[in-house]
Amino acid sequence: MTTASTAIATPPSPVERKLLLAIAILALVVSGIDPKDRLTWLLEVVWVIVAIPIIAFNWKRFPLTRLLSWLLVAHALVLIHGGAYTYAETPLGFWLRDTFGFERNPWDRVGHLMQGFVPAILARELLLRCTSLRRGGWLVYLVLAACLSFSAFFELIEWWAALIYGADADAFLATQGDQWDTQWDMFLCLCGAAASLLLWSRLHDRQLGAGVSR
Repeated sequence: MTTASTAIATPPSPVERKLLLAIAILALVVSGIDPKDRLTWLLEVVWVIVAIPIIAFNWKRFPLTRLLSWLLVAHALVLIHGGAYTYAETPLGFWLRDTFGFERNPWDRVGHLMQGFVPAILARELLLRCTSLRRGGWLVYLVLAACLSFSAFFELIEWWAALIYGADADAFLATQGDQWDTQWDMFLCLCGAAASLLLWSRLHDRQLGAGVSR
């Protein structure tokens, strides 16, 4: 049984790491050249701006699994796309609306689904590597609880942004007139987290390897 284990079985290769870093930074830079709304862009991508140096600085001591690394970049791209255009006006969101017959641009729904889908594996990896918690029901519960609590905290951030910036925060809130937007956001985060655990747990276990307690 280990804590803060670096002995993971499948980290991304050096080439993959450079590729993932390049994708995230390039997308971030391009999105910041002429975003539709500078404040919205900053509020949406600040998580990416903060995460990149933290992960890079701690990589030698705490490398992430290959799965988590790719998922984090996918999540970053969803945030960056939303920040560049605002969630209510993303081109990919309009494509989803027109293709599947949605009544509104659903990119904010995609973002909140990813808010559970990716952090679920992040929380799972941190709990298994940094604590003595074993795989099982308590792990599943704590991962879901962590994702849902962060989603609720993010809704508080949106509320504070609305109080501070007033109408200037409308693009960041992206409610598009839906009175149940907050509830949908948290529900989709929970669905994303549950789906991620069902889909990725076995692969994640293999990539974590024997260095993590079972």
